[in-house]
Amino acid sequence: MTTTTTIVTQGRRIRRRVTWGAVFGWICLGIAIAISILPFYWVLRTSLSMNSALAANSSSLLPVDFNLGAFARVFGLQSTEEALAQGGSGAEINFWQYLLNSTIFATLTTAGAVFFSSMAAYAFARLRWKHRDLVFGLFLATVLVPPIFTALPNFLLIKNLGLLGTMFGMILPYIFMTPFAIFFMRQFFLNMSREVEEAAMIDGASQWRIFTQVVLPNAAAPLATLALLTFMGQWNEYFWPLLVSDESTRVLTVGLGTFKSQSPQGAPDWSGLMAATLVSAVPVLILFAVFGKRIVNSIGFSGLK
Repeated sequence: MTTTTTIVTQGRRIRRRVTWGAVFGWICLGIAIAISILPFYWVLRTSLSMNSALAANSSSLLPVDFNLGAFARVFGLQSTEEALAQGGSGAEINFWQYLLNSTIFATLTTAGAVFFSSMAAYAFARLRWKHRDLVFGLFLATVLVPPIFTALPNFLLIKNLGLLGTMFGMILPYIFMTPFAIFFMRQFFLNMSREVEEAAMIDGASQWRIFTQVVLPNAAAPLATLALLTFMGQWNEYFWPLLVSDESTRVLTVGLGTFKSQSPQGAPDWSGLMAATLVSAVPVLILFAVFGKRIVNSIGFSGLK
């Protein structure tokens, strides 16, 4: 069964059929969007609730005893007595320090990974050397290795170097190239025209100058996309910083886990935890909202499926 709708375009009427299949598809899409948004809404609802009242009204879809006390606890604007009075755990979270550490960790690892991965991708795409494709295939195969397998060797290396509890120790395993980043940029370099590079080579430009002054400026869009994807991944990194960080270098994801475990009253401060989670997710959500379309376009242009 079908229905028809009439669309008027420049004085002409175009009839467009609306099938039940299309309606069913839109309904499924709406359900999928609702399921995706529900966790974010539940985080917001919990963060705006009074922690002491959550247990008695756990099924309520609206904030329970609406207040902003959880955000005040996260930002250090509430005393321990006030936090306990609102059902908080009384534990402290050094939010601003953890936020700064996360920003430094994600920014430095992103800058290093993007730069070195671009260099390796250019070598695999443009330079001619023996067994190049074989080496690339072997390097790409490391994507199949779970990160947990390399955690212990990396930990022992950082420990032997005396870098435990330092920011450099956290950054070191991530600052160099990654297989996905190399594959992503190599696909783009393979699709780039060689004419400008050949012209620069005829003028006597070195390979390094061609890479830095010709190739990288033309790869601004995929570089920005790769930087954003890498930053989002590093911002959410948990296991490695948990292994090697201390209180002074603790990132936000690890700090939230520690805050959850500090429960003097016997139950976690769910309102405070959800408020901190919401605030920590805001930078990534803003970046994705602003650059989301660029990510999709660059992935399509690079030939990824």
